[in-house]
Amino acid sequence: MAYNMDLSGRVAFITGASGGLGAQFAKTLAQAGAAVVLASRRVDKLKELRAEITGQGGDAHTIELDVTDHASIKAAVAHVETEVGPIDILVNNSGVSTTQRLQDVTPQDYDFIFDTNVKGAFFVAQEVGKRMLARAKGTAPGGFTGGRIVNIASMAGLRVLPQIGVYCMSKSAVIQMTKAMAVEWGKFGINVNAICPGYIDTEINHHHWETEGGKKLVQMLPRKRVGHPQDLDALLVMLCSDQSHFINGAVISADDGFAV
Repeated sequence: MAYNMDLSGRVAFITGASGGLGAQFAKTLAQAGAAVVLASRRVDKLKELRAEITGQGGDAHTIELDVTDHASIKAAVAHVETEVGPIDILVNNSGVSTTQRLQDVTPQDYDFIFDTNVKGAFFVAQEVGKRMLARAKGTAPGGFTGGRIVNIASMAGLRVLPQIGVYCMSKSAVIQMTKAMAVEWGKFGINVNAICPGYIDTEINHHHWETEGGKKLVQMLPRKRVGHPQDLDALLVMLCSDQSHFINGAVISADDGFAV
């Protein structure tokens, strides 16, 4: 049996799209046919990505977004739905971290992580979710009733790792947030799921894998390798497609077995 996961006609909103996994998510969904909206504070990077996607025949748009600013979230979502169309897919990807022992965490460190990873993720999903709910209830126009929200958590939300304890805490919160949204919004056809990536090689951490500490870490991994952003492509497209209609509230590890 062949499956056609065609996202043509859908609008996908990707936060944290200026690099790393977010950029790959945007390219993947564009290749699947979606009109992708690239959101981040780094607009210059978004423009480069938009040019790459459109150069390959995709449909891409950019919007400046600071997920730590509630007004910025509301303005960005409203602009997208007015200028591009109702958001059918949200990839809630923005995330930050710091590295230090718990006894050295300052209130500023804590707020830096939780304001983006938890508060920001929640209010982005809430703003998009409100509009998905309105369409499901018939109180707002839109061709696609329901929606797909994919929260990007982390295997660090399932397994505590040293020196990034607050990050682990924040991603555990994202997992619980995913389940709460799935329970409340599922009956309206809105599927909310979480992906928990493991160690992925991106431009942000690429240099680390060649250091002594990085090599030591790789040797601790089940198959002694790190993943690549493309390793999440199939899972992402499936969760954003019609074929995922029976998958709601799932927390899916994509970590090569590290959290087992």
